[in-house]
Amino acid sequence: MKSYSIALIPGDGIGRDVTAAAWSVLQTAANHAGFALAETEFPWSCKFYKDTGRMMPDNGIETLRGFDAILLGAVGWPVEVPDSVSLHGLLLPIRKAFVQYANIRPHRLLPGVTGPLRAESFDILCIRENTEGEYSGAGGRVHQGTLDEVAVETSIFTRAGVERILRFGFEQARARHGRLASVTKSNAQKYSMVFWDEITRKLAADYPDVTVTRYHVDALAARMIMAPETLDVVVASNLFGDILTDIGAAIQGGLGYAASANINPDRSAPSMFEPVHGSAPDIAHLGIANPIATIWSGAMMLEHLGETAAAGRVMKAIEATTARGIGTIPGKDRTETITAAVNAALT
Repeated sequence: MKSYSIALIPGDGIGRDVTAAAWSVLQTAANHAGFALAETEFPWSCKFYKDTGRMMPDNGIETLRGFDAILLGAVGWPVEVPDSVSLHGLLLPIRKAFVQYANIRPHRLLPGVTGPLRAESFDILCIRENTEGEYSGAGGRVHQGTLDEVAVETSIFTRAGVERILRFGFEQARARHGRLASVTKSNAQKYSMVFWDEITRKLAADYPDVTVTRYHVDALAARMIMAPETLDVVVASNLFGDILTDIGAAIQGGLGYAASANINPDRSAPSMFEPVHGSAPDIAHLGIANPIATIWSGAMMLEHLGETAAAGRVMKAIEATTARGIGTIPGKDRTETITAAVNAALT
């Protein structure tokens, strides 16, 4: 029997509940498909930081390197640990160390889910650059605490980084409906975003079967709301992709359905899969967190591992569950109820 080693990082708040729920579903899918998922759980979280002064141990990256994939729940507890500490102490180091430069986030309405828009037939795949750009962490502060204080945050765009994420986007568009939306703000950012546009034009010659449209980020944000059905694959920088995918989550019914994958495309290191709803401290331990985003992320993990049939079965089970009205209204169904329904749909 083929076996995959998975690192589980439940993290904080509802991350623990939704990770347990997703793992239950993934185990059911694996048992039916005839492969095994072997988990090792790590307690790295804001509580771990409070206890040790670090979000993960010094050897955390090397510990994770040997796994086939990582499933993460949610990280953050801002009342206890500033988000700038938790994010830069765990999530971003993993993404960068394992060159998970492609952040993939699907946006479509599940059966039975009512979104805030009149449009219902959209299917958008957002590809976000995940390791450089506006989240490079280059900068600093001087004269702190004085009237002369200065803060500088420098975005870093490399030719290699921009070209590889654009190529990834082109390939995804080629495999779907052949339409790519490249997002910049090159009218205002005349260096980094013009650079992005130039590379987009250059690469387009290699993909004559893909129709490329270049948008400014504000126009694309409006299009996602006014005409989402016109979009196929969207590729954007780290910051723009982060913001646009929250719009995507909103139009697909909320963060409870917002799945994501942090992909290392050449598979030289493990990829990481996570919902993007955060730790939700306000509902932590109430047992009402929607696990669908995490289960969907788990399906993306199975697909990445090559278990496409099992991944498809999980997605069909999610759709069968929401079609019955389970997990479609925030707070109506308990986490365990939604999980049980998805598991039942798998059997």
